[in-house]
Amino acid sequence: MLRVGVVGVGNMGFHHARIYSELAKEGKVKLVGVADANFERAKEVAEKFGTEAFGDYRKLVKEVDAVSIAVPTSLHRQVALEFIENGVHVLVEKPIAESIESAKEIIKVAEKNNVVLMVGHVERFNPAVLKLKETIDQGMLGEIVTMNAKRVGPMVVRIADVGVIIDLAVHDIDVMSFLADSRVKEVYAKARNVKHPAKVEDYALILLGFEKDVDGVIETNRLTPHKTRTLNVVGTDGIAYLDYINQSLTLYDDKWVREAKIEKKEPLRLELEHFIECVKEGKKPLVGGKEGLHALEVAVKALESSAKDEVVKLG
Repeated sequence: MLRVGVVGVGNMGFHHARIYSELAKEGKVKLVGVADANFERAKEVAEKFGTEAFGDYRKLVKEVDAVSIAVPTSLHRQVALEFIENGVHVLVEKPIAESIESAKEIIKVAEKNNVVLMVGHVERFNPAVLKLKETIDQGMLGEIVTMNAKRVGPMVVRIADVGVIIDLAVHDIDVMSFLADSRVKEVYAKARNVKHPAKVEDYALILLGFEKDVDGVIETNRLTPHKTRTLNVVGTDGIAYLDYINQSLTLYDDKWVREAKIEKKEPLRLELEHFIECVKEGKKPLVGGKEGLHALEVAVKALESSAKDEVVKLG
């Protein structure tokens, strides 16, 4: 039985633990324990899901075969390397790390130790996104020309170590790269702090130029009273409207308006099931270290572009 654990059981890590406990009841994994620097929180989550609590994540290292890491971004490198260097397969929440250098080190050490490294870009597993990818690959929109994403919502003060570009826009950077089957070659961004107390940027508008002659626009903020998560894709033969939250996809062309038939499922569960499958079968994950690194590189370049007020090219 694959032994799994979770490090960091705040909002996101709680749901990792919840899903692992569900999978444990189905006989797919054994949830060995959860770790958090706030030991009271770890005990609370452990009691809820029938597992052991740890105040020090290092005590989990020898107990698990695979682990989800959902600690603050600034700690990703430190925690991930501890497990990877001990041969533990790792799913690290997005973004992969706080810096490009740290991300590259995590990838290098994972390759050296021959472990599965997956990055938690959960929107890749949204059934609507997977259906849109299938639609694009079948040529139903023709050649892709532009993509436009809106990821906005209310203020979240607890996230203070990174701003909206690295915390939120990385989702759409990754999804757009996936849909276009192309990497970003240049970026221009406008970003600023409006009212977040940590003075990180809480508003950003990002323009992406992809290698395959596709352009993308991302609007993101933590200023909007209600949450919106949408993506529009314009092709030479039609347009697609995707809603991440409702998991809906509508296609328009010059003759038809079509609603895609989508079986709604929890993206995080699909992500964790994929991670477990990759570990058990030695498969390459849909979102590995290099994909996570690219999304982070684009986000970092967007911050650089905003600071310089100029287009920044990626190497």
